[in-house]
This record gives sequence, structure tokens and C-alpha cells, in this order.
Amino acid sequence: MNKTKQSGNTENLYQLDGKIPVKTAIPFGLKHILAMFVANIAPISIVAGACGLKASQTAMLIQCAMIIAGIGTLIQLFPVWKIGSGLPIVMGISFTFVSVFCFIGPKYGYGAIMGAVLVGGIIEGTLGLFAKYWIKLITPVVAASVVTAIGFSLLSVGASSFGGGSGSETFGSAQHWILGCITLLACILFNIFAKGFWKQLSVLFGLIVGYIVATCMGMIDFTAITESSFIALPHFMPFKMEFNWNAIISVTLIFLVSATETIGDTSALASSALDRNATTKETSGSIGCDGFVSALSSLFGCLPITSFSQNVGLVAMTKVVNRFTIMTGAVAMILAGLFPPIGNFFASLPQSVLGGCTIMMFGTILTSGMQMIANCGFTQRNITIVAMALSIGIGFTTTSESGIWAEFSPVVQSVFSANVVAVVFVVAIIMNLILPKNMEVEKLDK
Repeated sequence: MNKTKQSGNTENLYQLDGKIPVKTAIPFGLKHILAMFVANIAPISIVAGACGLKASQTAMLIQCAMIIAGIGTLIQLFPVWKIGSGLPIVMGISFTFVSVFCFIGPKYGYGAIMGAVLVGGIIEGTLGLFAKYWIKLITPVVAASVVTAIGFSLLSVGASSFGGGSGSETFGSAQHWILGCITLLACILFNIFAKGFWKQLSVLFGLIVGYIVATCMGMIDFTAITESSFIALPHFMPFKMEFNWNAIISVTLIFLVSATETIGDTSALASSALDRNATTKETSGSIGCDGFVSALSSLFGCLPITSFSQNVGLVAMTKVVNRFTIMTGAVAMILAGLFPPIGNFFASLPQSVLGGCTIMMFGTILTSGMQMIANCGFTQRNITIVAMALSIGIGFTTTSESGIWAEFSPVVQSVFSANVVAVVFVVAIIMNLILPKNMEVEKLDK
């Protein structure tokens, strides 16, 4: 009888709802946290470094990032009103905003980032509630173009971290090259030899190896870790918000891009793990959670959150969709965020270790976009949309001739001149709207 009961409990792992013993749920929940842990804290470290924040401030933000990621995941699992999908979607700090934040932060200050995140998050969340009226605009080929652009825009960010971080006095020195290469090699080797789920932890393994090597090289300062309080609550509005219109417009456009990613992740999860299409209600709730929780995040000085594709892949691989199981991982994330030594530990990481980890991760995002383009099919219409979006987006924002934007207003220049993702998104949307549905070249009859 006990065996039958245990079997029934195990079967519930593959159902959205159903009772699962805590001791069974926790290991599966922790798998999700381990799979996304580094990716969740890396954007904070990169943006904080670009903005010149102190190590103590970075640690505080990392602590907050873990709490916000846990809260966002809980709301996705168990919706509040219309906010949340009710699906096993794991949320974390978004990489999509990293490149634009690395531009806005040094120019307008970290406070301007927070103000823009608050406004942009509310706009995305509100749009999410009315998703049924506009969701058809975000076609698969538009999403594919955007993901490809995100991967491309992050490559230079990863390279900067690899060299020691923006503004580092020792940028590009031998010690950063050695540390970055060892970390990257560890990630690659682990990814080659690990099997199944363990491949998801290649970045975490690289981080551990890099941290150990950095310690041996005398590049780690443990003072903040040993002197920090054992437990602490996140600080409310640790940075004064500033509302700069250039920053707000730039970030709001990226929030629309983030919504595109969330649509893709929600659809992918429902299709691969539940063998059905995501409902409009689920997609709407997912976007709403993306936006409103990101706005909440800004009140604690933290960056926007979004759905994590690697966790969607993990759910698809294991078929474990039980919401209670995923919830245990979210709760563990929140509890971890209450302990400052954890945040200080990751804040002490040299940028070159993060660079060694993220350069591989960013390359993966780029290739994922390429795969998405291939899955859309190489029709004449799709080729035209992708070609125009990427050529204009990448070409007009990376050219050394910055004066190409001189005829546009200062606002347009500020929003688009160095924002690859925003330009690609806008061009892809426009091309998708104006091009005829059938553009295939028909063969002439002889």
C-alpha cells in the first residue's frame, strides 16, 4: 500500500498540481535554482561594474536579486489576480537589458536606470493585461530576429568582463586573460563530459573553478564576506530614482523585447512540457508578471526580471512540471537572499571569472536566435525581415561613423544610436507589418 502511495506521489511530479512529499520535491526544485543561479547574479555584477558601484552595493543588489527572482517565480506558479501564468516558469534577472544599462548607467547614473525600470515595468505589465489585442504582432520571425540581436549585443559586454571589467586599471592584463581562459575552459570541458541535467551546471562549475584559481592568485578580498551581518532584509529604495526621458524610452523599448522573449518561453514550455499550446490568459499573465515584478524590483534597487529559457529547457527535458516542486526552489532562492554573506561572496568575484562564464552563455543566446530563424523557415518574406532588421540594427549602431544619426533629434539618437536590440525590434515589427504575406518567387511556366 505504501509503495502504491509513493508511486502516486512520484507520478504527481509530471502533473501541474498534486501532492508531493517535501523530501521528493526539494531536490528537483534545487535543480532549477542551480541551473540558473549564475545567470541570475551575473547581470547585476556586470551592470554594477559598468556603473562604478561599490562592492558592498553590488552585494546588496545580488542579495535582492535572489529574493526578487524567487518572488517572481512564485507569482508565475500561483498567479495573483491576472498576474502570473500558473505555469512552472522560473524567473530571474534579465540579460536582455545589460547592454543598454551599461550605456545608460555611466551616462545618466544608476538612479536613472531605476526610474526607467519602474516606468518601463509598469508599461510592460499593463500591456501584458491586454496582450490579446496585440500579441499577433510578435510573430516567430520577429522574436527570432530580436533574440539574435540580444546575443550579438552581449558579445562585447562579455568580452569587456573577460578583460577585467569596464574601467579596471588592470584591464586586459595577463592575470585577467589567464583567469578568464581557465574559467572558460572549465565551462567547455564540463559541458563536453557531463551528462543529462548536469550539462546545465557547466557555467556554475566554471565559476567555482575560476573562484578557486582567483583565490590562489590573490585576487579575492574576503573582508566583506567575514564582516557582513549573518542575516538582513533588502533595503527599500537604496538609490534615489531619477526619471530621464531618454533612459525611459530606451528601457521601455527593451521591455517590449523582454515581453517577446517571455511569449516565446511561455509557448515553448506549454508545447514541450504539457503537449499543448499556451492559452492567451497564460501568456498575458506571464507578461504581466514580467513587467510588474520588474517594477517592484526597481523599488529595491534591482534590475528587471524575465523568464529563463534554460529552465524551460530543463522542464522540457525532465517533464517535471509540478508547481509545488518548483515552488521549493523559489522559496530556497528567497531564503538565500536573506543572508548577506552569500551576496558578498558573489560580489567578490573578479570580472574576468564572470567574463569566462558569460562569454559562452552569450554565444549560446546568439546561436539560439539563429536556430529560431531556421525553425521559422527560410521563406523569401522571413529572409527579408531578418536581413533588414539585422543589417540596419547592427550596421547603424556599430558603425564608427556615429554622425550617421546626426539628422535625428537628440532623443532618437539617445534611444537608438547605440541600442542594437531596440533598432532590430522596431525594424522587424515594421517589416512584418508592411510586407505581403506571400512573397515567394514563382517559377515561370515554359
